[in-house]
Amino acid sequence: MIKLSDLGQVYIVCGKTDLRKGIDGLATLVKEQFELDPFSGKVFLFCGGSKDRFKALYWDGQGFWLL
Repeated sequence: MIKLSDLGQVYIVCGKTDLRKGIDGLATLVKEQFELDPFSGKVFLFCGGSKDRFKALYWDGQGFWLL
């Protein structure tokens, strides 16, 4: 289970993201486009083209969570 108090920083990726991407695609986007470490334990929130579509990527130290 993820404790919200343990998450720390949350990065909101502005603009439209292709939400068909999985863990590998979103982690690559974080690393290459934003020059951030997807393994940092921070939450990366991606917005799709629709107002109600989001994906979050989070590394918990053992594996990624894709929410």
